[in-house]
Amino acid sequence: MPFIDVTIAQGRSPEQVRSLMHELTEAAHRTLGAPIANIRVVVREVPKTHWAAGDVTIAEREASMPE
Repeated sequence: MPFIDVTIAQGRSPEQVRSLMHELTEAAHRTLGAPIANIRVVVREVPKTHWAAGDVTIAEREASMPE
């Protein structure tokens, strides 16, 4: 039973998250041959202030970008 755990920054629409879940399920089914009913997908959304790379949060990075 494949278990796919994805973490993304908050800010996507419910439709985008649902589409991601669908595509991940299809990819696991296609590549592993797992039955769709046995594939589990969890999407975790993290606030942009709680995710950093190089000691800069996504929120800080976005705030510093020119518009």
